[in-house]
Amino acid sequence: MSQVRILSPRPAFCDSRVSRGPPAKMLPSEAGRFRGATVISTISPSSTRSLDTRAVWAIALPAMLTNVATALIGLGDMWIVGRLEDAAAQGAVDVGARLFAVLFTVMNFLKTGTTGLVAQAGTRSGAQEQAAILLRGAAIGIAIAAMLLIAKPVLMPALLGVLGAQGEVLAAAQTYAEIRYWTAPGVMLNLALIGYLVGRRRMAAVLVFEVAYNLLNVALGLWFVLGLDMGIAGVGWSSFAAEYAKLAAVAIFVLRADQGRTILDAARERTVLRWNSLRPFLSLNRDLFLRTVVLMVALAALTRLSAERGAVVLAANGILYQMFVFTALLLDGFENAAQVLNGERAGAADREGFARYIKAILLRGFGAAALVALTFAALADPILASFAATDAVAEAAQQQAFWLILLPFAGVAGFVFDGVFVGASWTRALLVSMLGAVLVYAGVLWLAWPHGNWGLWLAFTLFLVARAAIQAAMLPSLMRRELGR
Repeated sequence: MSQVRILSPRPAFCDSRVSRGPPAKMLPSEAGRFRGATVISTISPSSTRSLDTRAVWAIALPAMLTNVATALIGLGDMWIVGRLEDAAAQGAVDVGARLFAVLFTVMNFLKTGTTGLVAQAGTRSGAQEQAAILLRGAAIGIAIAAMLLIAKPVLMPALLGVLGAQGEVLAAAQTYAEIRYWTAPGVMLNLALIGYLVGRRRMAAVLVFEVAYNLLNVALGLWFVLGLDMGIAGVGWSSFAAEYAKLAAVAIFVLRADQGRTILDAARERTVLRWNSLRPFLSLNRDLFLRTVVLMVALAALTRLSAERGAVVLAANGILYQMFVFTALLLDGFENAAQVLNGERAGAADREGFARYIKAILLRGFGAAALVALTFAALADPILASFAATDAVAEAAQQQAFWLILLPFAGVAGFVFDGVFVGASWTRALLVSMLGAVLVYAGVLWLAWPHGNWGLWLAFTLFLVARAAIQAAMLPSLMRRELGR
């Protein structure tokens, strides 16, 4: 009889303060794979009997800070280029930032998909399977980066054209984009690595890496642009250098000590990158990719329809939208919490714990939304005025300020459910819910369009509500089917 050895009493990311529950059931395929071989413990990071509500904030708060830090990098680039006193250069950075926001945001599925699968593996199979998921994510990331680089001669001019860059702005944007485009391999690998760390609850490390990356980017930008007089090319090179420095730091962190040996052991498995192993990962990420594309179309419609109302409304709605984005970045921390905690419960087939975490995360999410709404209720007018270029823009934005109070409540449930669905790998249902919400959005836009700018914001608010409502309606049947009664 082969000797059975327990490698680890609990997953590496488990907090020792959390009470241990019974081992999760092993799937038949996994039981066969481990029969007569080394066994990895599948003790769950949190048990149904003792819900670890501290874990919600332990994941959500660092994610909030990470999101805000990431959002500030664009402002830093704009400020640095502003020191050049060149309007074309500043416009080019804005165009370039939007280009890469579009290009790289649609690839964010690589991070979210990896997070959910790694969290599930933590309670289902253990560290070896988590390492295999990371390797698959990295391999797919490299393949995506290669395709982006091959398509660069066609894709980059097309995107710059869609964004409307012309003349001096176009020339400067091409200089910036030509350099930053080569960060694609680093971005893709970083998405997989960060998704792996989030799935293992290493949020403090993720926060450190993201803040350090942003600070390095700004510092290098100041040096290259103002110190070395490299102009807009300096902004591109600062992003390039910071992205690959982040990749090196995160890779070293992930590969250190026992973690590195586990990943190397997984890499030696011939089956880790075979088609049968990659296909479920690709299927999940395909749905996430399509869902992100649909969401971006819906958001682009907001900008396009605002432009049809005139320059003042476009500018005012742009300010309101940025306030919504900031709100979404804060509340998105609860999506990260749901991805990890519900992913772990899905991996353990723990229906009761899965449901209890949904309630706990929603409760805290709505509490945070209330704080954001109260802040806007008290300070919306001066905040909007501070961003407005003219009094007319300020007045137009202030007329719609009450939507800033409603949007946090309209959006937070959808953010949490997104995390729940990703954590459980219900990505096809996530795509269906997004398509359904877009249909509601289009219908309300058609009805409300004659009623002015408030009709546009009504449609957008109901789009967020419809997304959450459809997800909530789908949730019971998904839980019965995937987690049992």
